[in-house]
Amino acid sequence: MPTPLVDWLRAQDDEMLAVLLRLRPDLAVPPPADLTVLATRAGIRASVHRACDDLDRLTLTVLEALVVAGAESAPSSLGELRRLLGPDLSEAAVSRPLRALRDRALVWGPDEELSLVPAALDVVPRHPGGLGRESAGLAASSELPDLLASVAPDERRVLEALAAGPPIGRSRAGADPESPVGRLLARGLLMRVDAETVELPRQVGLALRGDRPLGAVPVTPPDIGARNRGADAVDRTAGGAALAVLRQLELLIAYWGRTPPPVLRSGGLGVRELRRAAKEMDADESVAALLVELAVAADLVGESDGVAPDWVPTTNADVWAAGGPELRWSLIARTWLDLPRLPGLVGRKDDAGRPISALSDSVRRPLAPRDRRRVLAGLAELPRGVAPGSPAALRDVLAWRAPRRGGRLRDEVVDWALAEATVLGVVALDAMSTPGRVLLDDPGGLVVALRAALPEPVDHVLLQADLTAVAPGPLEPELAAELGLVAEVESAGGATVFRFTDATVRRALDAGRTATELHELLAKRSATPVPQGLTYLIDDVARRHGRLRGGVASSFLRSDDAVLIAEVLAHPDSVTLELRRIAPTVVVSPLSLGELLDGLRAAGFSPAAEDTGGAVLDLSDRGRRTAPRRRSLGRNGAPPEPGTEQLTALVSRMRAGDALAGIRRDATAPATNNGRIPDLLRSAVAARRSVWIGFVDGHGVAGEQVLEPMSVGGGVVEGRDTMDGGLHRVPLHRITSIALIEDSPDGS
Repeated sequence: MPTPLVDWLRAQDDEMLAVLLRLRPDLAVPPPADLTVLATRAGIRASVHRACDDLDRLTLTVLEALVVAGAESAPSSLGELRRLLGPDLSEAAVSRPLRALRDRALVWGPDEELSLVPAALDVVPRHPGGLGRESAGLAASSELPDLLASVAPDERRVLEALAAGPPIGRSRAGADPESPVGRLLARGLLMRVDAETVELPRQVGLALRGDRPLGAVPVTPPDIGARNRGADAVDRTAGGAALAVLRQLELLIAYWGRTPPPVLRSGGLGVRELRRAAKEMDADESVAALLVELAVAADLVGESDGVAPDWVPTTNADVWAAGGPELRWSLIARTWLDLPRLPGLVGRKDDAGRPISALSDSVRRPLAPRDRRRVLAGLAELPRGVAPGSPAALRDVLAWRAPRRGGRLRDEVVDWALAEATVLGVVALDAMSTPGRVLLDDPGGLVVALRAALPEPVDHVLLQADLTAVAPGPLEPELAAELGLVAEVESAGGATVFRFTDATVRRALDAGRTATELHELLAKRSATPVPQGLTYLIDDVARRHGRLRGGVASSFLRSDDAVLIAEVLAHPDSVTLELRRIAPTVVVSPLSLGELLDGLRAAGFSPAAEDTGGAVLDLSDRGRRTAPRRRSLGRNGAPPEPGTEQLTALVSRMRAGDALAGIRRDATAPATNNGRIPDLLRSAVAARRSVWIGFVDGHGVAGEQVLEPMSVGGGVVEGRDTMDGGLHRVPLHRITSIALIEDSPDGS
């Protein structure tokens, strides 16, 4: 008689049960009361499907072989299993997948009696092993070899085509008794499914396949075709990609701070707004969609308050921008790894035929982090600097390892993960970078890892005669901040090109820099002589800058040059500024200071703002901001994996629950007046043994408990609960039944 699964589980050691709970964590939620509950859950269809999702192609083939052998209804043997798998698989090659199935309680029993959970029938294909159903007419027939030997060549061609799989074929000629199909049907070598469909019986298919009943069995994964890219080259390329993506995010935040796009009614970002953002970042739309998703997930951008919300940078964006490149990239990389969304879906059609927009609910995929980690783990198995032969080779290897993962988007998810990782610098030249490996294994070391991958910061630029400056590498933070104030980035990459213009120089002067300070900065930080044209540009802008001073009256305008004030008042555009002269060198306006200065600049003047002490005041627009809305990222809200101690405690509880279940079934309920309850408790105290008691509490509710009694007296037993370790006192008159845990239920 076959061993039931629950009895097999009871015979296993605690370590094996802990492995089962680690491999199938859904079995432990909620914690099973005993092993009977565990065995029941292990056979549930949904749980069996989840348990098979991580099995490789060879293990799934072994599972199919057990289905072909009928192990779900009657035990099969290892010998029969090896016969079905063919001569190419050694005993060692079969033992590994069989062990994986046993560890997950999908298969149990000794090698002579292998049993399979019935729900496995729903996991394997409709025709396991490419074989059809068994034919009742051939089940007891010993004439099958003779029947096959006597078939005509045209009949054999039909049989061999169906034996190669699938075993189902369509033929209208089946109605003709003289056709090959008709003759095979008449002899029982084919079964009719309907008027135009026939099926090859399993017995015939096995006989035709000879010593390989399941055909070619995939014993080893495909070759990944490794190529050595060079670890240093990979890390240098990754460092450049990291700097580029940070620059693109800065451009996005600045752009949306000035012109925040609206949130669609259905949620998400409009197609045109995504295109504008892509143009601003100098990226294609797929990269723009990725960066937009990351900016929102990292809480650098969020929805503003109001009836018609916009996508606006949050105050976190300013904190993020103040950090070094290592810190900023660390946040973005960790956000991407745990992002429960698939940015690659943006632009595709949903089930209703509508295009999927960025930041919409249609992009959400809770299992995306798991699939992303699986792709990176496959790359990380290769040595440093080594890449797969092609993305297709990596797809094939991952498909062999977990063919049930990913669904219809399985291969596309791999391509998307590789493309996104390359944009971020997690992957470079198709190989895992050192920061990428640290991201996967130890995110806490990301800052140090990226710092080692980035080129050393440079402390100088190369000034050009065309009013540009070339930074031959990443600049020191202080120099980058100063240069970003007095110039604007024209192109970014391995070398960044900055351009000086009237507007950028005026921006530096508005921020409080003087012409002398700018000349000193460029002379000190340039490895080439300062071009004369740049010197003239700074002096010319500085000469006109600040001759007019604005304040708040709502606003005022003053100048030491009374003629200049008169010139402003005489200008045709000054009418809209509503200026009123209150002194030869002072005029006031009801407009705000910002509006006044903008109007004067539009009229061709170069005013500067000043504070109450007369110092230059920086009124440059830093864009809109909104409050952050998300908490710091964890693992997408997923519960942490249970540790060894937790699993050991859970196994102990199930063992205790199993023992209690047996005691509960057999325990007697002696009357409280016969004196046996105190005697049993005193015996347990003396022998230091645990007892199971059934009782009724003060509200009349029945309960049960396992105690290590410590004292009995005064009508009360006091002991330690073996489950929670707490001390409990139970009145003797409330005990309805009792049994020694290690003795017979009646206490004899």
